[in-house]
Amino acid sequence: MNWDDARVFLAVHRSGTLREAAARLEVDQATVGRRLTALEKALGAKLFLKTSTGFVATPIGEQSIEAAEAMEHAASEFERRAQGADDRLEGEVRVTTTDSLALDFVVPALRRLRVQHPAIRVVLSTSIQVLNLARRDADLAIRTVRPENPDLVCRKLAEWEVGLFASREYLAARGEPERGKAFEGHDLVMYQSSITRNQDSSICGEPTTKGRVVAEVSSSLMLATVVRAGIGIGELPVYMARTDDALVRVWPDRSRARPYQVWLVLHGDLNRAARVRAAIDAIDESFERLC
Repeated sequence: MNWDDARVFLAVHRSGTLREAAARLEVDQATVGRRLTALEKALGAKLFLKTSTGFVATPIGEQSIEAAEAMEHAASEFERRAQGADDRLEGEVRVTTTDSLALDFVVPALRRLRVQHPAIRVVLSTSIQVLNLARRDADLAIRTVRPENPDLVCRKLAEWEVGLFASREYLAARGEPERGKAFEGHDLVMYQSSITRNQDSSICGEPTTKGRVVAEVSSSLMLATVVRAGIGIGELPVYMARTDDALVRVWPDRSRARPYQVWLVLHGDLNRAARVRAAIDAIDESFERLC
């Protein structure tokens, strides 16, 4: 099995369908099917069973996953080391972050980067999904949680307190919640439980047991949008409301115990690549200007 075969094998294993595997590999579905058939013929073994829910690895296929992932790791390391020594200010830089951080910080950075280094092309992915930098799913990540992988270089870009906010419209109609009443008589906007780790039944130290959760969202951008629309009260990092006259801070003397942290993350092998350093410098400048 060569690396091209291993890529097809892993893509089918991880996605479960030929169509999704083809999308991962950026080839057409027929190509994936032909290459998988040729691989199984060359090995003389069936690697997958086709079921009603997709492709499922056979016992032999399961035994092959570790070896294929070892090839993937070696190929990724080779690519990172080769590109990490690249001193050209051109080429592609893949950046992943959340939609709110992209709008407020990365897009302004891209504008400056485009002027200073027009030969650098940025591929920007906005998602709450944490992409695997070790597998080169992205070159740079701007995250709100520090990763634990020791191979990754992490640096804190910003830290803000998190406060309670409502729209002027909401407060005019409903008034400010009374402290110690667990948001009785008020509507709340919360993060989805799958998004925020260790989210308890309180916001900014106030229990939410008597409030009514009217919306659950998957990002800070959506939470700010819903709160701005007058739908309810929610927690937001304070930087998001600094220039937004529609948002009013409730109980300014209270904040969430955990601050909102932003981390720049990249693999150590890419730390010296000129195009990556240029992108980092532009992102740094965005945070310095807007923090």
